[in-house]
Amino acid sequence: MEKKVCIITARGGSKRIPRKNIREFCGKPILAYSIGVALDSKIFDEVMVSTDDLEIAEVAKKYGASVPFMRSAKASDDITPTAPVLVEVIEEYKKLGKNFDYLCCIYPTAPLLQKERLIEAFTILKRDNLDCVFPVLRFGFPIQRAFRMDANSHVSMIHPENLIVRSQDLEPTYQDAGQFYFMNAETLLLKKSLVTDRTAGLLLTEMEAQDIDNMEDWRLAEFKYNYRNQNLS
Repeated sequence: MEKKVCIITARGGSKRIPRKNIREFCGKPILAYSIGVALDSKIFDEVMVSTDDLEIAEVAKKYGASVPFMRSAKASDDITPTAPVLVEVIEEYKKLGKNFDYLCCIYPTAPLLQKERLIEAFTILKRDNLDCVFPVLRFGFPIQRAFRMDANSHVSMIHPENLIVRSQDLEPTYQDAGQFYFMNAETLLLKKSLVTDRTAGLLLTEMEAQDIDNMEDWRLAEFKYNYRNQNLS
């Protein structure tokens, strides 16, 4: 029987928003939302938090996640991308005699994530025999009409040939929603990459996601969260 693990990556360091991963968000630590949605989906054999921080580990356990081992210092600095962190977790589990067929990496700052999206992503992953499925947002305006701006605030088009092209005639483009990656575990170990040539995007609406890099983003995420809950009540 196939085994699935949810890995929530929550290291202790955060410079732009101090203690970001356990900062209170609408009444509880923001990390608790990622744990809660993973547990509520009922599709994982284990929901764990990968962290180098003892306080984060205690919060994770309080809200129902496991912390079977701490993240190494090598995988906890500012420049380590997500893939090596996930590889480390899978390899540590193998040392404990636990093997997983699929993994889902959920970021700790994804309070707008809904369990239905996790279930949908896993369905697509298996149905189409993919390496990875992750949520995306469509850019609100064509990036082909983007400008660059110099130190004097002078602007110029990056692709001037698109200046007079109608926006609706330009190809739609998308960005990573920054919520989760549902993956084939063995492919991750083999390719050491989240995105391969067998990856699909799951399109979200603007109200379903919010990248949180600063306090303005944080307030926008809280607005979206409260707005959604008010409309569901």
